[in-house]
Amino acid sequence: MIFGFPIADLLVFAGALAVAGVVAGLVAGLLGVGGGAVMVPVLFQFFEFLGIDPAIRMHLALGTSLGIIVPTSVRSFRAHQKRGAVDMDLLRVWIVPVVLGVAIASFVAAYVSGAGLRLIFALIAIIVAIKIFFAKEDWRLGEDIPTGWLRRVYGLAIGFFSTLMGIGGGTFNNTLMTLYNRPMHQAVATSSGLGFIIAVPATVGFILAGWNAANLPPFSLGFVNVLGILLVIPTSMTFAPIGARIAHAISRRQLELAFAVFLTIVAIRFFVSLA
Repeated sequence: MIFGFPIADLLVFAGALAVAGVVAGLVAGLLGVGGGAVMVPVLFQFFEFLGIDPAIRMHLALGTSLGIIVPTSVRSFRAHQKRGAVDMDLLRVWIVPVVLGVAIASFVAAYVSGAGLRLIFALIAIIVAIKIFFAKEDWRLGEDIPTGWLRRVYGLAIGFFSTLMGIGGGTFNNTLMTLYNRPMHQAVATSSGLGFIIAVPATVGFILAGWNAANLPPFSLGFVNVLGILLVIPTSMTFAPIGARIAHAISRRQLELAFAVFLTIVAIRFFVSLA
């Protein structure tokens, strides 16, 4: 027994999490996404395989995914910042509204059922997938991101929906910035900093939201599984470059379509689970 849990059960749990990191790393590297949109469904699937209580399964997947984003976003942000690609002015304006959105979403997540969170993830995923399927490069909402209150509303919305999906905000921010005529490389670089701003308070929020939850798996702090973070980060970061090498063999549009197909499959999987 370790901390009251049978050693055999812990080994199975740890092995499954390590494999989840391999799968998530390969897919994230292949599709060029930050990992949250990949990590949540992968973790959910493995938590299901391990027999984790359905009532907290999605909460754990979201919280653990956000915890994983914290260190990976720091590494990515530093790399992009050295190249001067990050829009620091935008991040400074967004800090307060993004954190406010995270706080609201963390409160909501504490009271929404696992099925409700799966429905939210599936609906947003299918909307993003449809946008990718039918998007055209000349689509524009304006020549630049609006200033004033609307810019702050965008930040609050990104923080809110990213937290409920367990992602670092890149999926939403990349879409927003490119629709406002910003280059993709700047959008991706800025998203790396946004990921840290979202993931830190969101992780704390999910820890607090699940602090007294029943049937938590070993080494969980609320809805954040520490063992999952420790095992998934090294395996996902090891295998992500392999997926990236595969990605270089196909075009950017093929990668975008692959991501859209992945999101569609995940959305369908979650919709079916709700039936």
